[in-house]
Parts: sequence; structure tokens; C-alpha cells
Amino acid sequence: MFYAITSFLALVLNLIINWDSLKNLRGRPGEAASEQKVTFRYNLFLIASNFYFFADICWGLLYENRHIDALFPFLYVGCLFYFFFMFLTMLTWIRYIVAYLDKHDLKSKTLLQAMWIMFALAVIYLIINCFHPFIYYFTETHEYIVEPGRHITFILQIILYIVTSSYLLFIAHKSTGGKKFRYAAVGLTSLVMEVFLIFQIFDDAYPSYALGLIIGICVVHSFVEANERKEKEIYDNIATTFADNYEAMYYINIETGAFMEFSKSEEYAAMQVPVGGRDFYEETRLNIERFVHPDDREFAKKLHQKETMLKNLENRKSYSYKYRLLINGQQKYFQFTLMRAPDGKHFIISEKDINDEMTAENMRLENQKKHITFTQIAEILAVNYDVIYYVDVKDSSYISYECRNIYGEVEVQRSGDDFFADSRIDITNIVHKSDRDAVLDFVNKEHLACILMNQKSCYKDYRIVAFKKTHYVRMTVQKTADETHYIIGIENINDEVKKEKQHLKALNTEKELARRDELTGVKNKTAYNELEKSVQTNIDNGMDYLPFGLVVCDTNDLKKINDTEGHVAGDEYIKKSAKLLCDIFDHSPVFRVGGDEFVIFLRGDDYSNRDKLMQTLQNQVRENLQSKSGPVLASGMAVFTPEKDCLVTEIFDRADKAMYKNKQNLKK
Repeated sequence: MFYAITSFLALVLNLIINWDSLKNLRGRPGEAASEQKVTFRYNLFLIASNFYFFADICWGLLYENRHIDALFPFLYVGCLFYFFFMFLTMLTWIRYIVAYLDKHDLKSKTLLQAMWIMFALAVIYLIINCFHPFIYYFTETHEYIVEPGRHITFILQIILYIVTSSYLLFIAHKSTGGKKFRYAAVGLTSLVMEVFLIFQIFDDAYPSYALGLIIGICVVHSFVEANERKEKEIYDNIATTFADNYEAMYYINIETGAFMEFSKSEEYAAMQVPVGGRDFYEETRLNIERFVHPDDREFAKKLHQKETMLKNLENRKSYSYKYRLLINGQQKYFQFTLMRAPDGKHFIISEKDINDEMTAENMRLENQKKHITFTQIAEILAVNYDVIYYVDVKDSSYISYECRNIYGEVEVQRSGDDFFADSRIDITNIVHKSDRDAVLDFVNKEHLACILMNQKSCYKDYRIVAFKKTHYVRMTVQKTADETHYIIGIENINDEVKKEKQHLKALNTEKELARRDELTGVKNKTAYNELEKSVQTNIDNGMDYLPFGLVVCDTNDLKKINDTEGHVAGDEYIKKSAKLLCDIFDHSPVFRVGGDEFVIFLRGDDYSNRDKLMQTLQNQVRENLQSKSGPVLASGMAVFTPEKDCLVTEIFDRADKAMYKNKQNLKK
């Protein structure tokens, strides 16, 4: 009877201290997925322990009455369940430890796999034992007899418990703070269950393993769960204290959307917003439809999407925005501040009623509008600028104005506490990426103060990107007469820049035409003389000039064609000659330097392949000569030799001599 009473008390104690946990098998709303996994697996361990206690109770009662033959089948089955639930407690315990450590490493996986293998073998051994005693058997008088297999299974369990407790104590040694304490407590729990399992081996008439289980459960309850509850209570107190300054605060799991709300506002509570749930994003979308001002709803919906929230926190600690809520039919402004929790896995959103601040700010702006010399600003805007910023030199607060019509009337568009900080955000968003750094350097408080000490104004031209189009603008900065404010004007100079570009293009086109041969379209003698002069200057200055060569060509029989077929045919013959040279030397400029004379300036790939290209030209000429169907050109080539060439004309002369030699060969 003592045996059964001990296990019964263990069962009752387990139900008492863990009743709340057993009721919430999957964990509490708002917990992260990893936390819910730990809670769920620990609750499975508690349930397996309860089944073991119950099996142990039945074993104790049935074994005391083993002399009753009718109870023997129940005794045998109860013994099977005794061993099965013992193995199950160990399996669920190991699974809880792996989830609690949340390591996902090879050691944890190996430990879990080893336990699954042991559990599977144990179940197989129990089935085999029904036919061939391996773990235990009963005599004819129903006496329980231990077989060697029982000791083997217990020893394997003890080894696994030793490995588990050692692993946990090692991790506890490397950890700090609350984790160190909790890991040590779980490791000691494994050690306690291991010790009492050893006692069970030596004395099967005493419920040692049941005592080990309940002691371990009490250790976890007192030193692990209680410690975590204390930490959570501290965090809840901190959150509640912060909530005093806000209408509400939300703690949201980024991945799953599970959330908890902290609020002390009676007015906010009257809205009956859920204080917890499993999908913040969906819940918020529904609440926006119910409580947000119609004009702000789309704006609010976009801001509370997970992707938008993550994007807004890129490279920032927090992000604030405001919109209007309808509370009891009244419109009120609320400011929302979004932050990422230190664990990186949660959002924290605080809501604050800023209706009074917004009213005061609007009054301040109205008063400021009355005292600012709008006439002067309007005159400057009407004449020069599209937008102007009126910035306080000392504290950098500002108001922006926009010119609405030709009479110079202005409207307040925007205000803020720090022009330079807000400008950095605007520059990043709208200024062309190639101009961004230069504009950031220009719109710098210290930089402007330094420049305007010695001059009345300064300006910066740059590009902005709006509606996927690039526009040129000019920012002009000057100080007011009393030097208390900056007046920063932005004007659109797109038309001005466009006209300047067109003018430059016209000039370039004019210059280009002056260097083009009208008949063939290749470069003319003027262009060649400029190139020759430039190359000669580099050679004279001792520069290590790039390798180059010259090809001189002369068209055969041009005079004969002019005399017999006319100048139109002669011009066509020259154009075909130019096209032939351009097609072969397509990476080098071709110049027409006389009526029937051409020069090619070999460079790059054409220079590297010069011999092959010359051979191609001369082969084509011989083919044209035989077929009498294309231009015939004599050609000669010479290359620049830095060791002996001092003049470009020397290279030209060598190429010219080679051309005359080729001309004689063609005549033969």
C-alpha cells in the first residue's frame, strides 16, 4: 500500500503545481513559436509523468493483491504500461530539453535521435518480452522476477541521463545571467532522475523513479518556470510603467503576428481592441476599418503591413508616424512609434494621444505666419523660386512655402524641428544618386554657416528624380538681414539646362561638320592636321604614346573616270573607295586628305591586326581589278617606332613610299 500511496501523492502534487500549464497545453497567446514549442513539449512531459504515476499506482495495488488469480492479467498489462510510460517520460524529457536549448546543432540532434532509437528498441523489447521473457516474467505464484534485459534498459537510460545532465551543465557553465541558473537547474533535474533510476534498479519494491520524477518536476517548477515568470513579471511591470505614458503598447512577434497589448487608458479601453491575439496584422486591418479616419485609412493600412514595417526600420532604431482615430465620434490625432525589440524577433509599437500637441502646433504656425514678412518672401518666390524654406539659424526649425500663382501668394506646405535632419531623408529619397553626396555636403549646417560668413549667398545645381523622370534644380541659400534665418529657395532650371545642352550640341555639331568630308562622310584634311598636331605634341613632350600606324591610300584611274564617264561617276567612285576603307578598318578613323588620297590612323584592335587587315584590303583590290566591279586603291603602311621616329611626317612618308610601290605593282 505504501508503494501506491507514494506514487498517488506524486500524481496529486504534479496536478496541483502544474494545473495552469496542463490547461494551456499549447502555451499562452503572444508567445513566440519557439516559446510555444518549449511549453508544449514540457506539458507533454508532465502528461507522460502523470500516466507513469498512474501506472505505478496500479502496479503497487495489483502487486499487493497478486494472489488473486483474476487480477493477474491486469497485473501483467500494468507492468507493461509501467515500463512503457517510464520510457515515454524519458523521451518527452529529452525532447523538452532539445526544444529548451533551441540550439539546432549536431549535439542536440544526436541526443534526440539516440533517445528515439532507445525508445523504439524499448517498445520492441516489451513486445518480445510477452513471448520470450527478456526484461521480466512472473512465476506461477505471480511473483515478479527480473531478467537481465531490465538492467540493460535501465543502464542505457542512466547513460543517456548522464550525457544529458553533463551537456546541460556544460552549457550552463558557458552561459550567463538567468540562463546560466535555469540551464543548471534543468541539468540537475536530469541528474536527480538519473540517481533515483539507479535506486530503482537496486530496489524494485520502492517507487524510487516516481520520487525522482516528482522531485525533478518540482525543481523545474521552482527554479526554471518560477525564474522565467519572475523575469516576465519584471518585463510586464516595465511595459506597464511605459504604458502609463502611452495610450497603448503592443509587443508583436514579427514572423507569426502573435501579440500582446499593454494599456491603462480608459478611453482607449472603451474601443474594445483585443489585448492579445495570434495575428496582429489582420487584427489591425480590421480595427483600421472601424476606428481610423476615412481619409487616413489607406495610409494606416500600408504602414501596418509586415513588409512595410521592416522596410521603415532599415538602418533606424525607430520610426514614427501619425494619423487620426475616431473615438466616441470625435477625431483625435495619435502618434505611433515603431521599434524592434532587442531580440530582433519582435516589434514594439507605442500609441500616444497627440491631439493637444497638434492643436498647439497649428496655433503656433498660425501665429508665426502673422509675424513673418510674407510680402518679402512672396516677392522672392514669385520672381525666382518654386519652393522656399525659412530656417531658424540657431535651432534649425523651419517652415516651407510654395508659390501658388503669378501674384506671389504663398501657402505653408510643411514645418519641422530640424531642417537639416529632414533634408538628409529627402535628399536620399529624391536626389539623383550621382548627385546625392555632393548635395548632402552642401546642405550641411556648418558648411552653410562657413560659406555665408564671407558672401551673401551660395547655390548648388543638381538633379532630382520625380515620377521616373530626371529634373534639374538649383538650391540658393541666403541669410535674412537680421541673420536669424536662412532663406533657402529651390527653383526648377530644367528648361535652362535643356537650352544649354542644345546650344552645346549645336556647337559640337558645327565643329564636327567642319571636320567632315562632305562627299564621303569620313573625316577631312582639317581633322587629320589636328590629329597629326596632337600626336606630334605628345611625341615632342616625351610621352609614352600609344602604338599606332598610318595607312596611305590612293585611288587609281580617278582622272580617267572623270574624263570618260563624268564627275558624277568620279564622285561615286570616291565614295565607294571611302566605304571600302571604313568597312575594313572599322575601329580606326579614315581621313580624305586629297581628291583621291586617304589616310587611316591605325589604333587599338586595327593596329594589332594591321597585317591581316592590309592583306584583306589588297586582296579585295586585286579582286576588284580583275572583275572591274569595284574601286582599286594603292595602299602602303608604316608604324610608329619610338626608338627612331621623331616626326609624324616621317611615318607618313614611309607609308606613302610603300603606297607608290604598291601602285606600280597594280599597274603591272
